[in-house]
Amino acid sequence: MHFKYLTPNTIPQAMALLARHKTRATVMAGGTDLVVKMRSRAIDPAYVVDLSNIPGLDFIDFNPRDGLNIGALASIRALETSTLVGKQYPVLQSAAHQLASPAIRNMATLGGNLCNASPSADMAPGLIALAAKARIAGPEGETFMPLEEFFSGPGKTALKAGQVLVGIQVPASQASMQAVYLKHARSSIELAVVGVAAGVILDSDGRSCKDVRIVLGAVAPTPMRARKAEAALLGKKLDDKAIVEAAEIAAGEARPISDVRASADYRTEMVRVFTGRALRVAAGIAS
Repeated sequence: MHFKYLTPNTIPQAMALLARHKTRATVMAGGTDLVVKMRSRAIDPAYVVDLSNIPGLDFIDFNPRDGLNIGALASIRALETSTLVGKQYPVLQSAAHQLASPAIRNMATLGGNLCNASPSADMAPGLIALAAKARIAGPEGETFMPLEEFFSGPGKTALKAGQVLVGIQVPASQASMQAVYLKHARSSIELAVVGVAAGVILDSDGRSCKDVRIVLGAVAPTPMRARKAEAALLGKKLDDKAIVEAAEIAAGEARPISDVRASADYRTEMVRVFTGRALRVAAGIAS
């Protein structure tokens, strides 16, 4: 393993390094995924651009106008223990708690978890369910991108040369969404075999579905919304019959593969089971 270790002190410096070295460079945040990939020779970058010296990227902030803003270097442990996150968007606190082990959560960052772009990334489904946006700094200025569009394939994102993910924004309007993330894995510290986030906003009658998002992890090349299942629930009373039907539709939308952790058929069945469970909890008809 031979590479040059670069430590920019500002976002513009990091962007300049990434623009100069392009595909020969990779970004390091907490390093929990990157170091494993480099040791196994899954990647062999010529340059490692470490963002940890850049101040002001590890914040967690909420205000009623903009919603929740999280810096890319905020640790998973910080999200797990944040009273603010637990009060406003508890699904994110729950997802953080389910990511790997305490030792990993202390080092891993939100930006790293997302930019690693694993189909089984624990933080992605809940954030997508909450309509989160990626805050991206680049040569042409700062832009926002819906997080569901941020992932382009396993290990790949929509970031272009010279661009850096600097944070995540969750709209204030989503604070009223009742959302849950359920993870199915062989053990509590392993990657998800299937992950499902479901978010529901009920109408004024407290029963009909005003808005719903169902996001599936580990069953497609990227975290994906089950849009047909969502459409089947909109405007309907969220009872057990509607939820069973939506869970079946979601299972049909999944595009899982077979690997060492599970077969495609097993994953499909678990999408059905966990989508049903997640919707029942989000709708308040199960504990």
